[in-house]
Amino acid sequence: MADNKNPSNETLLTFPCDFTIKVFGMASDEFEAAVFSIVHKHASNFSDRAIQSRPSGKGKYTALSITIHVESKEQLDRIYMDLTANPLILMAL
Repeated sequence: MADNKNPSNETLLTFPCDFTIKVFGMASDEFEAAVFSIVHKHASNFSDRAIQSRPSGKGKYTALSITIHVESKEQLDRIYMDLTANPLILMAL
């Protein structure tokens, strides 16, 4: 049962589960390598087959959709914190 005194513990997800993270950045090999490294750090069973890459219309940006198996909200929070702290990553959803 969720702790109602701490709303940050509330989630609509049931863990463990598969979860898709969308990450946006400038189109470059460094961007994709940084995202791969960060996600792999927190989800060791992650593979590059779990990534779908889409360039923007003019090719300046890349959007990555990454489906991973997460065990907890805390694990997912750590992934998002590391992704958004990286200067190569413009946005993570």
